[in-house]
Amino acid sequence: MPKIKLQSLEGEIFDVDMEIAKCLGTIKFMLVDCKLENDETIVPLTNVNSFVLRMVLTWAEYHKDDPELTEHDLSPWDADLLKVDHGTLFELILAANYLDVKGLLTLCCKTVANMIKGKTPEEMRQTFNITNDFTPAEEAMHKENEWNEME
Repeated sequence: MPKIKLQSLEGEIFDVDMEIAKCLGTIKFMLVDCKLENDETIVPLTNVNSFVLRMVLTWAEYHKDDPELTEHDLSPWDADLLKVDHGTLFELILAANYLDVKGLLTLCCKTVANMIKGKTPEEMRQTFNITNDFTPAEEAMHKENEWNEME
C-alpha cells in the first residue's frame, strides 16, 4: 500500500498509509488537489507535536472503516484514548481542527463539554486552572443577577 510521510513539529517522520492519511481532511486535500502521490514527499505539520500526531493517527486507524468520520458517539475505546491531561486534550483539539478530522474534533469537544457539564463558573475555573479576572464591581453585578441564571 502506498504511504506518505508526515513530519511532526519536532521533525519526527511518520510513514502513514494513504488510506489513513485520507482520513485527515487537510492531508486528503493535499493528496487530491496537490497530487502528492510520491512516497518520498514529506508533509511538514509544524502545528502538531509527535505525541499528539501519534494519537490522531491512532484514532484515524481505528476509525478508518467507519462509514462517516464526522459523527461518533463517545465509545469506550474513544473515551480511553481521550483520558489525557487537559493540555494534551486541548492540543488534540487544535490538531484535529488543523488536520480537519471532524469526528475526532467532535469527540474532543464532547469530552470537554462533559467535563464542565453541571459545574459552576468557580468549579470550571478550578478544573481548568483559570484565574478569575472579574473586578469587584463585575462580581457584585453577577451576584445581583443570580436570580436570572438558568438551572
